[in-house]
Amino acid sequence: MRVLYVAAELYPWVRSGGLGDVSAALPPALAALGVDVRLLLPGFAGFLDAFPAITDAARLRTPFASERVRIGLARLPGTERLAYLVDQPALYDRTGNPYSGPDGRDWLDNHRRFGLFGWVAAELARGGDPHWNPDVLHAHDWHAGLAPAYLTASPAPAGHVPTVFTIHNLAYQGLFPPGAFSELALPPEFFSIDGVEFNGNVSFVKAALFYSDGLTTVSPTYAREIQTPAFGGGLDGLLRSRADTLTGILNGVDPQVWDPRHDAILPQAYGIEDAAAGKRAAKAALQHRLGLDEREDAPLFGVVSRLTPQKGLDLLLACLPEVVAADNQLAILGAGDTDLERGFAIAAQVQKGRAAVEIGYDETLSHLIIAGSDIILVPSRFEPCGLTQLYALRYGTLPLVRRVGGLADTVLDATSISLSEGRATGFAFDQDTPEALMSTIARAATLFHEPEMWRRMMRCAMTADFSWEAAARRYFSVYHELRRIWSHPFPPARGGGNG
Repeated sequence: MRVLYVAAELYPWVRSGGLGDVSAALPPALAALGVDVRLLLPGFAGFLDAFPAITDAARLRTPFASERVRIGLARLPGTERLAYLVDQPALYDRTGNPYSGPDGRDWLDNHRRFGLFGWVAAELARGGDPHWNPDVLHAHDWHAGLAPAYLTASPAPAGHVPTVFTIHNLAYQGLFPPGAFSELALPPEFFSIDGVEFNGNVSFVKAALFYSDGLTTVSPTYAREIQTPAFGGGLDGLLRSRADTLTGILNGVDPQVWDPRHDAILPQAYGIEDAAAGKRAAKAALQHRLGLDEREDAPLFGVVSRLTPQKGLDLLLACLPEVVAADNQLAILGAGDTDLERGFAIAAQVQKGRAAVEIGYDETLSHLIIAGSDIILVPSRFEPCGLTQLYALRYGTLPLVRRVGGLADTVLDATSISLSEGRATGFAFDQDTPEALMSTIARAATLFHEPEMWRRMMRCAMTADFSWEAAARRYFSVYHELRRIWSHPFPPARGGGNG
């Protein structure tokens, strides 16, 4: 089976969140099952500069003002896997992050940048590379959301190519003003409630949800949540109408990057049997690095996150004085909301030795926080899957989470029953209030001082299986079922109702 995997990010070269991590781990897991996976990536400088020996796969005339675009083909460094690159410097070769400039504002032509990206994906599915045709097109997040629409507008001549769209975070919908539609080279009738139109605007995600054959998201709980008004972002009606095509598949952990047994960043590698010693060394190194009091007996709570209200970090800031007053420590790494950055920076100055914050992202420090903390905090208001808690489990660091999305699916709260049965792997709460968070922090800190119980929880956490092999098998089943359906003499109608 041949799959075209369409995503805008790929760790370690271009990454703004979990999408880059998934794109680095899922394709090789699929390849291990015998799937011939090729990535399609925008021609960002981070890719063009890193990938060796880029050759021409195709040169396509686009419907966008008769422009031509070069499609490069390269092997991913250190692998035999191939990736296509949409090499259009005027659209992709820019300073700043993939989606916004140095001033933090979204590029005004993002609709054209990622419209072209989706169009190229559809063109490759239609046979744009004469040497390789996919059996399935798998698009990820809003950046690739128009690919199923373009393929519907102009189907592949050799027969229908099923499309799968994965929602990594429905909060990012790829919304643009209605005037953008005229620049996207889609049929006029596609700008309707049964199409790309959403509340009078153009929505790349709405397009994908309507025109894709199969839908997935990154946890079973999130798949249910987004069918409700509270989490659906106005698209819950459309998602409910397509519930029979929607599957929640948990993300996994890439052991090449996140495994305490082989993590060169740590002062001492460790596994399940010597986790206590390894984590003691990591905790001491973390405290030294951040200027925290070097105390083994103080529960150390870690944060590696975007500093945004979505992640619930305003809840933590509100109760931070109470956290450290209870003889706990905090180690925070992240960037995002200006007010939260400033608030945590001020708190760290006031609480020297007990709280520390580093604004930005540092790969080395992120590993040290995941390994050296006793508890990792993920108090998100919503969380499609979450990778931080999965990394923490693998490192024997117990997650403290709000019971939403993938957090609910991956962390078993330490209740009297789960503790007695030896199944508890962390701590969970429900209400998005500072009081609920603080109460759970206090509960975790109390249990930290019961060493035998804590060791049992660490062992249970480290033996949890969140592998990409399991996720890949689920995705393979989705691909196989769609191919079976579309090989039927009477395939289903396209689209899935209105939103």
